[in-house]
Amino acid sequence: MPWIQLKLNATSDNAEAIGDLLMEETGALSVTFLDAKDTPVFEPLPGETRLWGETDIMALYDAQADMSDVLAIISASPLLADDFAYKVEQLEDKDWTRAWMDNFKPIQFGERLWICPTWCEVPDDNAVNVMLDPGLAFGTGSHPTTALCLEWLDSLDLSGKTVIDFGCGSGILAIAAIKLGAERVIGIDIDPQALLASKDNAERNGVADQLHLYLPKDQPADLKADVVVANILAGPLRELSGVIKGLIKPGGQLAMSGVLETQADDVANHYRDTLTIDPIVEREEWCRVSGDLPA
Repeated sequence: MPWIQLKLNATSDNAEAIGDLLMEETGALSVTFLDAKDTPVFEPLPGETRLWGETDIMALYDAQADMSDVLAIISASPLLADDFAYKVEQLEDKDWTRAWMDNFKPIQFGERLWICPTWCEVPDDNAVNVMLDPGLAFGTGSHPTTALCLEWLDSLDLSGKTVIDFGCGSGILAIAAIKLGAERVIGIDIDPQALLASKDNAERNGVADQLHLYLPKDQPADLKADVVVANILAGPLRELSGVIKGLIKPGGQLAMSGVLETQADDVANHYRDTLTIDPIVEREEWCRVSGDLPA
């Protein structure tokens, strides 16, 4: 049967409360939060729903729902201004799972590397293929920050090397590093949910025995690697610069992303005292900051 969709704009302060109102008082069958300005969310902590500054709320209703009653309930709530903007539209019935899956196709990064949803055939059996399904909180390669890191890894000779994925999220960078030839890969994340996702994805790709996962408090002492990659955010990259630099072996390499173009020089300056910084690479306002630690 067809459905009715209601779209409202909210802020990070009131989005969850509005979502609760729609579910509990207006009979919404589901509520989805979408970014209104294409700002990424990076690994929420367990139990945390991290929302954007401007958030679109999409509520789905049965086709027989009286939307005038729904709008009256919303209008009476103090959560929204009297002149709040909204859009009501009728949606055709379809296989929503199939439609969602159709949005994700294999993507190539660099010369050798492909990220492929598990329901798709790999485009090239001889390529380096990482099988990874899209998830709610974790990267799948489609965001520029992840793509920049994947392309950087693809450009390296990782044979026999140790790699650290600092802030491993879904494990996409760690798994790619293993499949690109790394001998040993360590994933570190503050979120136990990220470690679980990384473990599951590594098992799906048959590389779980080469991936070692740790919370920061549990990581081995004096841990160092030939290659370190950190796709997190500019703030932590600045605040943890001493920690991250301490993970690199002499002669090793570092790449960082999750950095906006306006933040890149500042982030790079936190590492110039130790590393030789490469030219900054930008894509869609996001940047990769990389460099080498002299031997």
